[in-house]
Amino acid sequence: MNTINEYLSLAEFEAIIFGKNKVAISDVVLNRVNESFNFLKEFSGNKVIYGVNTGFGPMAQYRIKESDQIQLQYNLIRSHSSGTGKPLNPECAKAAILARLNTLSLGNSGVHPSVIHLMAELINRDITPLIFEHGGVGASGDLVQLSHLALVLIGEGEVFYKGERRATAEVFEIEGLKPIQVEIREGLALINGTSVMTGIGVVNVHYAQKLLDWSLKASCAINELVQAYDDHFSQELNQTKRHKGQQEVAERMRTNLSDSTLIRKREDHLYSGENTEEIFKEKVQEYYSLRCVPQILGPVLETINNVASILEDEFNSANDNPIIDVKNQHVYHGGNFHGDYISLEMDKLKIVITKLTMLAERQLNYLLNSKINELLPPFVNLGTLGFNFGMQGVQFVATSTTAESQTLSNPMYVHSIPNNNDNQDIVSMGTNAAVMTAKVIENSFEVLAIELITIAQAIDYLDQKGKISSVTKKWYEDIRNIIPTFKEDQVMYPFVQKVKDYLINS
Repeated sequence: MNTINEYLSLAEFEAIIFGKNKVAISDVVLNRVNESFNFLKEFSGNKVIYGVNTGFGPMAQYRIKESDQIQLQYNLIRSHSSGTGKPLNPECAKAAILARLNTLSLGNSGVHPSVIHLMAELINRDITPLIFEHGGVGASGDLVQLSHLALVLIGEGEVFYKGERRATAEVFEIEGLKPIQVEIREGLALINGTSVMTGIGVVNVHYAQKLLDWSLKASCAINELVQAYDDHFSQELNQTKRHKGQQEVAERMRTNLSDSTLIRKREDHLYSGENTEEIFKEKVQEYYSLRCVPQILGPVLETINNVASILEDEFNSANDNPIIDVKNQHVYHGGNFHGDYISLEMDKLKIVITKLTMLAERQLNYLLNSKINELLPPFVNLGTLGFNFGMQGVQFVATSTTAESQTLSNPMYVHSIPNNNDNQDIVSMGTNAAVMTAKVIENSFEVLAIELITIAQAIDYLDQKGKISSVTKKWYEDIRNIIPTFKEDQVMYPFVQKVKDYLINS
């Protein structure tokens, strides 16, 4: 059980989304939300407060009479529930609820406490709103996507429940849930923020960390295959460059390979003084995709960590408008809903994951090109050359998928289109950036799945099962439980999908 209180850490957030931990609301939060709600109700009585007694956006110049103010909130939610495209997966939708719940729990939004209670119930009962990928420009927050969450909270729209897409009203009846109580600005407070892009961002970081781990494991295994020298991931070499990410990647490689009998020391061979060859048969140093792993994955590691920190700051921030300040008895109008922080971080994340994918694709090409590796048959074909094809077919998949990620990695952060009668004259496109990053991450799992199958085939061809490190042996055996060693040509797509699922879920 995770209690929403003063601060929600990223680890606690992930435990709720991926570990199925339940959410509890502390008395501190309930008191804070109640105080904010009561203050706003009294404070707004004879003042002009945006979104309480005014229209929205460019229509804020129109006063809304008191008898219409509650209906105004319903109108906002219903009119902006206009998303299109694919539905967000349940993890991302659940993360969006949690991010919004945590933001509204800060007491800066003036919402009725029923909002807090119902959002917690949706999380705890695994009821996720139908939210579409397309719709938000990320400037006045995730207006369209969050409207689909708000639509569910007022008892309308659709949800995913026990694997089915169903009407919210039906599911609420089954679960004995009641819609929220709309009183002052529940509509605006729910949709005016960055919680969808932030929720997707948390899911992206979770899987990016897994990708980094798998990329490290694959890189280590290939260094074993070729019996590389250990100096390129040594502490001595990597400490001469002051980047913490590079140093940590090198350290993880050393740990990974600590019990491998295939990795060699340069002093035992090229530094022994016994080599008299004029043209060396063995490589003096490896190709960059094998030798420069700490330098390539170091920035990836540091970027993932930095993105994680920004996300944690964002879901612990008030990111709607206006901001209700009970302590100073004031309501502040501004732009905390703007998604630039998340947009930029998602662009950074998709760039480094694409680079990680490019590394995997180049390592794969190294294994499949016998003229380069000079160890393995073409396409790691364990059958009859010319008659069988080995891994030739899946290389096309890896190459095309990597190319797609390269194009998707163009930044959204600098791509603003004014809209909303030019009221939103510069926008973040943060949700688009987050969705595109999720696609880049999925692509990377596909390329790594193909690479790991290829490495497993290479280990068998070289008969190195008894010499590889215990880390490599563990995942090698897991892969072999999915796809046994093959010489005859196989229909590969089911195996690639199963290995991809293994990488995602391990």
